[in-house]
Amino acid sequence: MEYYVPLQPPILQKELLDSRYQYREYLPNKFLESYVACYWTVDYDSLEQNKLHRIIPDGCADIIFDLRSSSIYKGAFVVGLMTEFETINLTQKYSFFGIRFYLDTVHHFLRHPVSDFIENHVFLEDVWGREAAFLTEEITSANGISNMIERVELKLMRFLQLSNLKSNYLLQMGLKYIYANKGIISIRSLGEKLSYSERNIRRVFNKELGISPKELSDIIRFQNLLQELYNSNQYSFTNIVIKYGYFDQAHFINNFKRYYGMSPNQVFKKNRFSM
Repeated sequence: MEYYVPLQPPILQKELLDSRYQYREYLPNKFLESYVACYWTVDYDSLEQNKLHRIIPDGCADIIFDLRSSSIYKGAFVVGLMTEFETINLTQKYSFFGIRFYLDTVHHFLRHPVSDFIENHVFLEDVWGREAAFLTEEITSANGISNMIERVELKLMRFLQLSNLKSNYLLQMGLKYIYANKGIISIRSLGEKLSYSERNIRRVFNKELGISPKELSDIIRFQNLLQELYNSNQYSFTNIVIKYGYFDQAHFINNFKRYYGMSPNQVFKKNRFSM
C-alpha cells in the first residue's frame, strides 16, 4: 500500500501558531508506520481571547484524548472520517493528544467498521470497554510527550499481536488503487481494475467506511494536492492544480473552499491562482 501524508491547517498555516496555541505532529516507530499516520497534540493556554482551530478532511480516523477532561470515561473518543471542514472555537484552556490512523489498517484497533464513527464522536470506553480507561489514565499520567507515545505504542502493538481480524479484500484493494493514483481515479476505472461492479464497490465502501469511494477519492486527491502546493514554488502552482484535474479556476476554488473553508489564496497568502 502506498501511503500519503495528510495535512492539517496548523501545518499549512504556521503563522496561526504562537506561544499560546500550538499544534505538533510526531511520527510513529517503524513497526507502526503502516498503521499510524502520526500522533498529534493541540494545546491552547489562554483565557484572555478565543482561538479558532480548523480541522479538514484527511482520509483518516482518530482516537483523541482530552488531557484536561475531568472524567476518565469522557476523556477519550473515536472520530471517524470527515467529509467537510470543521472549526472549533477554543474559549478556554485545551490540551489534546491524538492518534491518526490509516483507513486500511485501523480495523485492527477499533474492532468496528469505520462507518460506525462517521461524522460522530464515540467514547473510547464504548468501543474498548475498561481498556480505554486504563490507557487514558496512562496517557494523562505520562511524563511528557515521549513517554505518552511510548505507552500508546506498547498498547497498539499488543492489539496487533492479538488481532485476528481479516481485511475485506475488495476494500483493501480499492484503497490500494485510490492511494496509488493519489485519488485521481474514477469508480469505473476502479471497477475495471478490481473486476467488480461499481455497485459492489460502492456498497462495500459505504458499509465499511460510511462514505462512497468517489467521496474518499476526492478527499485523498485534495490532500495530495495540498501536499504538492505546500511544497511547490510559485510558478508550478497552476501546473499542479491542472495535474489534479482542476481545469477551471472556479471549480478548483469551490472544491478547495468545500474541504478547507477558505480560499487557496487565504491559505497560501499569495495571489497564485490565475488559470
